[in-house]
Amino acid sequence: MQLRAQFNYDLQRSVCVNSIVLCRKKFRIHLFSPGDDLQGFFIMHHFSQQEIKRMRHALDLARKGAGYVLPNPMVGAVIVKEGKTIGAGFHERFGGAHAEVNALAQAGNAAKGATLYVTLEPCSHYGKTPPCVDAILAARVARVVVAMQDPNPQVAGNGIARLQEQGVQVDVGLLTAEAVDLNKPFIKFITKHRPFVTLKIAQTLDGRIADAHGASRWISSVEARKLVHQWRFEAGAVLVGIGTVLQDDPRLTIRHADGPQPFRIVLDRNLRIPLTSQLLTDEFAKKTILITSDARSDSLKIEQIAANGARLLQLPLQNGRFELSQVLAALAELGIAHIFIEGGADIASAFLQANSVDRLCVFVAPKIFGAGKTAFQIPGYSAKYPLQLRSASWCAIGPDMLLEADVFAGEQEESRKISNKD
Repeated sequence: MQLRAQFNYDLQRSVCVNSIVLCRKKFRIHLFSPGDDLQGFFIMHHFSQQEIKRMRHALDLARKGAGYVLPNPMVGAVIVKEGKTIGAGFHERFGGAHAEVNALAQAGNAAKGATLYVTLEPCSHYGKTPPCVDAILAARVARVVVAMQDPNPQVAGNGIARLQEQGVQVDVGLLTAEAVDLNKPFIKFITKHRPFVTLKIAQTLDGRIADAHGASRWISSVEARKLVHQWRFEAGAVLVGIGTVLQDDPRLTIRHADGPQPFRIVLDRNLRIPLTSQLLTDEFAKKTILITSDARSDSLKIEQIAANGARLLQLPLQNGRFELSQVLAALAELGIAHIFIEGGADIASAFLQANSVDRLCVFVAPKIFGAGKTAFQIPGYSAKYPLQLRSASWCAIGPDMLLEADVFAGEQEESRKISNKD
């Protein structure tokens, strides 16, 4: 990989200047691989600095919906007239009013002739709420600036077309890369009908996720664990294997963030979970989903689990294991758009092996165990053909270092095929 500072295009001087991106109030360094598409890191030349500022405001507003709106997208909107912001809003909760409607409500009659900046194409169909396009037309907004087209097949350009047909000026493409990055889980869910998968690992400097005796509490710092609780909340669903449940009896709740508790998903093909598990006995048992083999016939235990409020999904096994594509499809049917995996080496390796990881987050603690269990046990890769990560970035979280990177299944599979030939 080549190390470069992220580029920020300076329109006034028409030169590229180095900049460093902030990572949770700390400096972040981006690693770009050869072949990375850097177009998204350059500001579109036909938008002014003021317009960029307005859309950034809308993106900041959209992020306030994290954890509250999935499987819907996070959306922010800002209304400007004569250089002043007269309305702003975001999609605050699933099933609630959309960002444009909230912003228009704040602007009132002053929205006539104004410009609306919105991070996602306004919807043109009836869902849980009426079409936003109708509200925009009724308010007689003159211009709409859209960061990205909605990938939802029910919209997919129809909202933009309807506005244009009614004489509204529509400009698309301002800060598109940032808008796409904001809603990756929604985009995958709506286009692939599968949840976006984030895999989290906490390891020592020598790559251990547990010591020689199997102990793993606590490898990462308090600061890292607080961030993990925030991620659980934003994803809305946490997945572990039965090994983690048997060893740690976790609750998998959020305790350092405010908001609804996530679904707690357990892969348990032989239904080994104890009936005394916290996942089945605490006040959030109804948020527990157990995935087990469809060959299980322990009707009494199944009834007891159901009586506690937990949900049971029974799926077929392939060679004694779950087909993870079927697992993800079943969870998507439940409306789960983002899964945060916190399992051990077996779960982590299985999801990577199956090309089912979209985002990898690895905490590296300044500790050395010297011996113990490693996180990944995946055959088929080598020094010559490793699993390549994209858009990788490092930042400090307390005393730990955090690596965040995208995993691309196509490149992963191709690398493994080439490696297996050597």
